[in-house]
Amino acid sequence: MSEIKIRRAHALAPRQARKAAEKMSTSLSEAFDMQFEWEGEVLRFRRSGLDGQLTLGHKEVVIDAELGFLLAMMKPKIEQSIHENLDRIFGEEVKSKPRKHAPKKK
Repeated sequence: MSEIKIRRAHALAPRQARKAAEKMSTSLSEAFDMQFEWEGEVLRFRRSGLDGQLTLGHKEVVIDAELGFLLAMMKPKIEQSIHENLDRIFGEEVKSKPRKHAPKKK
């Protein structure tokens, strides 16, 4: 088996991070016929040849996955896809986060 381990810092509040993880899981579920299930702050995912989890930390997201023999040959492509999804989805949540403006000086 081949392993994928990715750690990524984020600046999201817990609720926003969970919303981003759910958005990512929905996208991956539709594309790769994966099953997802929350266990606390851990989102477990599974499909034939792939078993893993996404763990939401206070300031980081960690993805650990085990690839079966056939998917191991596609490891670089899978890792690239994970990075792109993290950038796109967690990045969207940061962009959509309302910005606080400093009070105007008189």
